[in-house]
Amino acid sequence: MQKPPIHKSFLNAFRGILLMLKTERNFQIEVAAFLINIILIFYFKLSAADTVLVLLASAGVLSAEIFNTGIERICDVIQPDFDKRIGFIKDISAGAVLLMTIASVITGVIVYWKYIFQ
Repeated sequence: MQKPPIHKSFLNAFRGILLMLKTERNFQIEVAAFLINIILIFYFKLSAADTVLVLLASAGVLSAEIFNTGIERICDVIQPDFDKRIGFIKDISAGAVLLMTIASVITGVIVYWKYIFQ
């Protein structure tokens, strides 16, 4: 199979992000948190290193949510009815998002602490 042109690949990727925004409530909340972080980066004038940490943590949560949604959708196609094994897969996938979110919040507290209390 021939690979699509590079611009088609980017369009497909952007379409995927838009689909996530339209259909996934948690992703919408996480994007809102990301936008708040963008505002805070400029408000507190974060250093380059701190900005990178906040952006990587935020992108990590968004990426984990996208992977989680993909895994859940694949599971629903494979087994539309309740199955304990599929439930296990979905739970550990959601757990990965939770871990990334906790790490992201801890990163945010560590980074913003010095800017808020200086």
